[in-house]
Amino acid sequence: MTAIKHEWRKAEKGFYLPKNKPEVIEIPEFNFVTLNGEGNPNSEYFSECIGALYAISYTIKMNLKKDENKPIGYSDYTVYPLEGVWDINDEAKANYNGTLDKDSLVFKIMIRQPDFVDENYFNKMLELALEKNANPLLKQVKFEKIIEGRCVQMLHIGSYDDEPASFERMEKFAETENLIRQSKIHREIYLSDFRKVPAEKLKTILRFKV
Repeated sequence: MTAIKHEWRKAEKGFYLPKNKPEVIEIPEFNFVTLNGEGNPNSEYFSECIGALYAISYTIKMNLKKDENKPIGYSDYTVYPLEGVWDINDEAKANYNGTLDKDSLVFKIMIRQPDFVDENYFNKMLELALEKNANPLLKQVKFEKIIEGRCVQMLHIGSYDDEPASFERMEKFAETENLIRQSKIHREIYLSDFRKVPAEKLKTILRFKV
């Protein structure tokens, strides 16, 4: 009997398919491969960071399918979407004037992994990926367990540059729910490929802790 493939868009709609209006959600602990960096997300460096995360994520997925000693709980799955946690560096915070300089952005980008992928398996797959892929940033990829906890989230449709309007809606919603935003750090989950989808149709989940 063939196991059902896990499709996050269908099985985890609460986490990945919110509506275009703010809501409160509790996010439990998940496994991620992560990479820390700083700078403009339009740069070649940022593209290489994304490439490193997808390289290890697909190495894990494809080798699990071939592995005769599959971990307990294994089922085939669709690779999860790219996520990013965004902040600005200390210098930008000290001199902030209301205008964002994208070169001052600090980020942790990540791709979630299934619960049955542990750090030991990640380390084995990282060695394999390093043998086959020349991306130097692969060496900086880490395995982490992350709990977001209580958050406000919503689906943003449109350009990344238009996100401040959605964050304003989210902050007003949080106030009505007697919730306090913890910081200006926020998470973005990219449901669209910006290389293929027009800016006005991009779908991005926005989320911040409360």
